[in-house]
Amino acid sequence: MNDLQRIALVTGAGSGIGQSAALALLKNNFQVVLCGRNNASLEKTRSMAEDKKGNAMVFQADVTNPDEVAHMFSKVRQSFGRLDFLFNNAGIGAPAKPLEEISFEEWQSVIATNLTGSFLCIREAFKLMKSQDPMGGRIINNGSISAHVPRPNSAPYTSAKHAITGLTKSASLDGRNYNICCGQIDIGNADTAMAEKMKEGILQANGSIAKEPAMDTQYIAETIVYLANLPLDVNVPFLTVMANRMPYMGRG
Repeated sequence: MNDLQRIALVTGAGSGIGQSAALALLKNNFQVVLCGRNNASLEKTRSMAEDKKGNAMVFQADVTNPDEVAHMFSKVRQSFGRLDFLFNNAGIGAPAKPLEEISFEEWQSVIATNLTGSFLCIREAFKLMKSQDPMGGRIINNGSISAHVPRPNSAPYTSAKHAITGLTKSASLDGRNYNICCGQIDIGNADTAMAEKMKEGILQANGSIAKEPAMDTQYIAETIVYLANLPLDVNVPFLTVMANRMPYMGRG
């Protein structure tokens, strides 16, 4: 690795926000490890990088599995010797339903992917970033507008995203003496498959159904690149990027 190469790892890189962020980082001369559960989707992301696809490494892994996460970071260490940027993006939702109808399996699945998966990646990133030379790196967690205010019938997702905020704060504090910056990007209505129902009409807190706007993921990707390019004496603990006319201010 030459002095100009920077190594990034993006989870959930096979689609949506993760795919857009990974492609933007590749375009900005990062070596990018593409992590996800579906190898075909990751290969599609790599092919979309065109002349930069040689700088992308596909690694199929389930972030809820501690052994698979540890193996992935071991491979990063072996291949590159360091990690400069981690985007903890992998996440899932649960069917919108009244809280008392949420099954244990639905709850556990969302918490495992959105929260435990982020913790496992941060834990391994800390080990690598503390030991590498020069020491340090940057971690960005994908929060959500739901890290601040809930949608109706969204207890698992909202709980996980509120917990991500606590994880971000703890990682920011615990990484401070090791030149590890940790921040959180809270995204509102990215135009991905998850937002299709919002554009068609979604339940509001007052009981009405309303269509909501969504924004192109390229603007989120550009924000990720901005954060990744910051020097390690600067941290952005929290940053919100949202579709302007979505009902966030005043939600509820």
